[in-house]
Amino acid sequence: MTIIYVIAGAAVLWVIWTYNSLIRLRFRAKEALADIDVQLKRRYDLIPNVIETVKGYMQHEKTVLENVTKARTQVMGAGGDLLDPKRENAENMLSGTLKTLFAVAENYPDLKANANFLDLQRELADTENKIQAARRFHNTMVRDLNTKIHSFPTNAVARVFRFHEQKFFEVATAEEKEPVRVKL
Repeated sequence: MTIIYVIAGAAVLWVIWTYNSLIRLRFRAKEALADIDVQLKRRYDLIPNVIETVKGYMQHEKTVLENVTKARTQVMGAGGDLLDPKRENAENMLSGTLKTLFAVAENYPDLKANANFLDLQRELADTENKIQAARRFHNTMVRDLNTKIHSFPTNAVARVFRFHEQKFFEVATAEEKEPVRVKL
């Protein structure tokens, strides 16, 4: 009879441990998605500073500045779900307009030499790298969680407690896969 209690106790402890490990992975995946959001917010906050710095130099390139501002506004209004296709498309458009802005900036030697602009350009490049790192970390956490959800015998606990597969952060277009190029 003692052996049955020991086995039952071990089974209960294993279920508790498995449940807690699934919870831990779920929250790490959510945290990783929030980290992406933090870096995207950092990018949005930098964009107005870049635009103000560039305005004085680029009187003839008003359309480019308007497109960056429009793209930023669309992202801000696209909703909070980073995995929503509408939000992903808006993020892609913003990345594209930033690339255009920096390509046009190459035609303005005074602007390229402006210390404030160079600092902002470096900050945006750094932010783009952090966004990529946060996306990779999120996908790692989602991979680990999804693997556990589908692996035996953890899948039995996941099914009982209604754990569902999480969605990877994926980029919709090949253009978005390219980082913003900053030439100094």
